[in-house]
Amino acid sequence: MLKNHQHGVTMIEVLVTIVILAFGLLGIAVFQSKASVGSIESYQRAQAVILLDDMTARVQGNPKNSAAYESSNIGTGDAQPADCNALGAGAARDVCEWSNSLKGAAESDSNTKVGAMIGARGCISMLQVADPSPGVCKPGIVQVAVAWQGLHATQAPSMDCGKNQFGDETYRRLIAAQVLIPQLECK
Repeated sequence: MLKNHQHGVTMIEVLVTIVILAFGLLGIAVFQSKASVGSIESYQRAQAVILLDDMTARVQGNPKNSAAYESSNIGTGDAQPADCNALGAGAARDVCEWSNSLKGAAESDSNTKVGAMIGARGCISMLQVADPSPGVCKPGIVQVAVAWQGLHATQAPSMDCGKNQFGDETYRRLIAAQVLIPQLECK
């Protein structure tokens, strides 16, 4: 009686296991990459919220001069000086300091400003001019927006702040807030 011996079965099992393991490790690497991008995106959004809150507080703190804050494309690429101390207190200095914050001046790494979002820009616009006339008493409404470049495509924002500054509009991120300027002396 002849016995048939099979040779190499264990080798095939080992090769199949290695292929399955390789696909699993590849999946983990892809997941890690996406998680890293998500982490950077959330950091950028948190930075944008902090900078948005900063400027809304500045506008609220200077209600009589709220129209003087109106400006677009503040931050990356603007002509604001790095040192705002020469500017007097008020809107001009607030915009200068906000510009430097948008450029990442709060944190640096080897003389590179890294404390803000990629390509951060800010916009301040008057949506409604205050009217303190008797019987009208219409408050002013200032809109503050922060735009930056995201790392993956999403739906493009409908507001214009930072528009056409980041290439494909689906990479532009934007948050905004409105500041109500009350007319406390109105009757």
